[in-house]
Amino acid sequence: MIYIGIDVAKHKHDCFITNSDGEVLRDGFTIENSMAGFRELYDAILSFAPTPSPQNIRIGLEATGHYSNNLIEFLLSKELNPVVLNPLSTNLFRKGQSLRKTKTDKSDARFITMMLITEDYKPYSPVSYHIRELKSLTRHRFRLVHEKSRFKISYSRLLDIVFPELHSIVWSISQKSMLLTLLELPNTKTISQCHLSHLGKLLEKHSHGRYHREKAIQLRELARNSIGDSSPALAFELQQTIRTILFLQEQIDLVEQQIKSLMQELDSPIMTIPGISYTLASVILAEIGDVQRFDSPAKLLAFAGLEPSTFQSGNFTSTHATMVKRGSKYLRWAILHAARLICMRDPTFRAYMDKKLHEGKHYYVALSHTAKKLIRVIFYMLGSNQRFLIQAA
Repeated sequence: MIYIGIDVAKHKHDCFITNSDGEVLRDGFTIENSMAGFRELYDAILSFAPTPSPQNIRIGLEATGHYSNNLIEFLLSKELNPVVLNPLSTNLFRKGQSLRKTKTDKSDARFITMMLITEDYKPYSPVSYHIRELKSLTRHRFRLVHEKSRFKISYSRLLDIVFPELHSIVWSISQKSMLLTLLELPNTKTISQCHLSHLGKLLEKHSHGRYHREKAIQLRELARNSIGDSSPALAFELQQTIRTILFLQEQIDLVEQQIKSLMQELDSPIMTIPGISYTLASVILAEIGDVQRFDSPAKLLAFAGLEPSTFQSGNFTSTHATMVKRGSKYLRWAILHAARLICMRDPTFRAYMDKKLHEGKHYYVALSHTAKKLIRVIFYMLGSNQRFLIQAA
């Protein structure tokens, strides 16, 4: 058996090749992150194994985000299923080999090779086209939503200066009718000088008939007595911020249309869980991938970072177990939100949540317990392709 360790980086990859007897076949060498570099690696493999296959070749590399994607696809195209290792595991393994504080890319490649020899790791499982596309879209949506949240904070900050009293007469300063109105009238001076009929028509149009002349009178009167700053620079910044928020929301809507289209093609059974619609279901499916790569619900729970930590030494056992929060933050977010929503719609989950609350647990602790129950349900639903059945509490 030939073992190959690869330390992945942005522009180059460091490799190390040995055999099952521990003989170094090729010491640390560097390849470019390009097709020429990939072919150099494959030629090196062929020099030691003329007919390479998963039976005589084991390749390992760290999960380093998107930097390893192209290399993994190349290896899969050559029918060489690599092992993708958790960077946390390789870091602990490296520290366990020496007390010296030494870390280089070439040494990391060697340590990855040693890990492959000492333990039997599962090879990487390629996911289907739909799951791969969903993962890309859901993470892109997550970043867009995060960016939009940042600009909404800036918008709120600017309104505290420009028109601090606005929140007292609307249910939300971030509602679309207010965003579009302030885009045209960005400070109290322009609002107070606006003709009442125009202001009324503006509010009625952007609120789809919810606000009328009465709200326009109220808004203009509030603007005339406001302590807000009428600085043109602040008004310009507010308009720019609103345009960015509206643009990001438009992009989020487009992404969600793509996600919905893919989810309709998949027709996954988790869509039958009460409270889980296209957005949450897509994140859950994209992050789990092939559920068969998890041997039990406990391993899926660990992947979501929802398992409790444990600490025991001698006669002491800690009773305060915090959530580990390692693994996919996207899956953890989706599961916790889904757990909250299913408790509103399913009597069995609602009863389970109430039971934990009656035991004296904090709301979020009880919610995490409900999320674990939901993980078990999702694990068996995906494994057996069964739809969700509502049961009596």
